[in-house]
Amino acid sequence: MTRNGFVPRLVLVTLAAILVILVWRGFPLLEQALLGPAEEPRVVVPRGDLAAEEQTTIAIFEGAKDSVVSITTESRVVDFWTRNAYDVPQGSGSGFIWDAQGHVVTNNHVIAGATGALVRLADSRAFPARLVGTAPEHDLAVLRIDAGAERPLPLAVGVSEDLRVGQSVFAIGNPFGLDWTLTTGIVSALDRELPGGRGAMIRGLIQTDAAINPGNSGGPLLDSAGRLIGVNTAIYSPSGSSAGIGFAVPVDTVNRVVPQLIATGRYAPPSLGVAHDPRGDALLSRAGVTGVMVLGVTPGSPADAAGLEPARITPDGRLILGDVILSLGGAPMDGSEDLSAALDIRRAGETVELGILRDGRETAVEVTLAEGQ
Repeated sequence: MTRNGFVPRLVLVTLAAILVILVWRGFPLLEQALLGPAEEPRVVVPRGDLAAEEQTTIAIFEGAKDSVVSITTESRVVDFWTRNAYDVPQGSGSGFIWDAQGHVVTNNHVIAGATGALVRLADSRAFPARLVGTAPEHDLAVLRIDAGAERPLPLAVGVSEDLRVGQSVFAIGNPFGLDWTLTTGIVSALDRELPGGRGAMIRGLIQTDAAINPGNSGGPLLDSAGRLIGVNTAIYSPSGSSAGIGFAVPVDTVNRVVPQLIATGRYAPPSLGVAHDPRGDALLSRAGVTGVMVLGVTPGSPADAAGLEPARITPDGRLILGDVILSLGGAPMDGSEDLSAALDIRRAGETVELGILRDGRETAVEVTLAEGQ
């Protein structure tokens, strides 16, 4: 060792430099020795074109999304103590643009009991809606918004009479507040029935396994061409969420009902001018006859012009049977509900054949249906 300790300090500096070099160069080598060679970066494999089915689904959604709306409703309540009135949120649902005048179609149950509704478009604009008309018996309603010149285009409208079980369907709506959601499925069944408004059955419903949840109500059901074929209206589920069984009002019904709602604010099927009642059907059943008992005929009506005879009560209280309607347009009438349903799918001005039972003999007459009242 030198007198001033120079050599030891030089040794220490050299050792420190070697240590730094080892840390800088040696640790990766040590890591490689312990863990093996470093993994090479993974190469991203090009996706390639989407499958034709995927491209179709994407095109349907992108083509229809802007025509689908979100609807939130509110109801007015009055404070018991202050008597002040204010609006509170009530519920939400879906709908779609029907025409260039800003009419929006949705379910009646979406807006039932509400005092106001707000319609939100896909571009986030929102507009207060005015109620145009409702048809509870078909669970349909029409609203109107003033979206100006930049309103969305209406959906393309298809037909439902040629639907087949197994064909693809696409539902767009706002389930649980999750805006503009697409679900897909097939037509599971046709001609289903559910209880509707005013005690009537909604007939001819489309059943689908496309997921329909609370908030989807009023949204469109589309076919693979992107055309409207139904209005999503209900689900069958013990839990309240989708169980793979949903229902939609067929577009052929929508095409009959909505123009009337826009024109008059209400829907009335064409009229035959016959009074009938399920209680009369029960009387016929006891007599071994299946049909619709004519309980009354409106003067000047199609039934009056065709000479239909109603049942009558004798002075001593006996019921004298008049005409019994056995069929309409070739379809058998098993009761009053069948007659109402058969008229509902017709149009005013249409001529149909009535099969009737008169004095124990079957005969047929032609009637031209009138505007509903």
